[in-house]
Amino acid sequence: TLAGAGAAAAATTTDGWTRIAHLSPDTTAMDVRLTRLSGGGLLYELNDVSYGQISDYRAVPAGTYVVSMIPAGADAASAPVISQSVTVAAGQPITVAAYGTNADLKTAVYTDDLTTPATGQSRVRVIQASTVAKRVDISTSTGLPIAANARQGAATGYATVPAGPWMLDLSGDAKGSANINLTGGTVSTLLVLDTAGQGLAVKAVVDAAAPATTPAKGIDTGGGWVATSGAADTAAAPGLRFALASGLGVALLVAVAMLVVARRRGGSRAVVAAGAPAPEGTRRR
Repeated sequence: TLAGAGAAAAATTTDGWTRIAHLSPDTTAMDVRLTRLSGGGLLYELNDVSYGQISDYRAVPAGTYVVSMIPAGADAASAPVISQSVTVAAGQPITVAAYGTNADLKTAVYTDDLTTPATGQSRVRVIQASTVAKRVDISTSTGLPIAANARQGAATGYATVPAGPWMLDLSGDAKGSANINLTGGTVSTLLVLDTAGQGLAVKAVVDAAAPATTPAKGIDTGGGWVATSGAADTAAAPGLRFALASGLGVALLVAVAMLVVARRRGGSRAVVAAGAPAPEGTRRR
């Protein structure tokens, strides 16, 4: 199961989608608020977002907003450590990230493209968030290029590769390797992050799984961490709704089967739906 089936079920054609990424290695966990630029009304709040985590997409009406971050658990009225205004366009998913060292914290807004790849293929891009390498090249062990000259804080374009397990070679200002597994029909982001030993790590995040056009279609989105808001969500994620519906369906089938067995033992010729009264005049053999 993918880790982020969080697109709002009530999304409309006038909505866009936002998600938040914490990509600063020496910055504490953060509480994140998305508010309206005009009036400051709160749309949602994410709590305790830590390094390397990306929230689920959240549907919001097209417009201009402010993303503010404060240390996790701090008073909500505290001055934000960093804030960024973002413009959300109808039908467009975006990722808002904080990156860099805490002493030089920056923000970036990345435009996401969740177009479905061909059967057996996977689309992948790189967000270079490492602070120990200003420039990184990434290719597969077979020489297939994924990213060239990826700069700090930048997102590359999307590359299409055959689905399956891959060994990645990292070069440029730092060297390393990573193993990833790309599922067919998915769109993924590879996060280049710092390790505790001042090396490079790659974290693969599934942005969308087929059929993928926008998060409103009920696809799996985001990954690595399920976002929590200050108020409980009233709409279940699509996968959860399906699981609930499937569970009710199974329960109903079991009830019908038990009733049929009971009536056969009693000699009844009629099959009666669970909860329905027996038809009058049912004859016995």
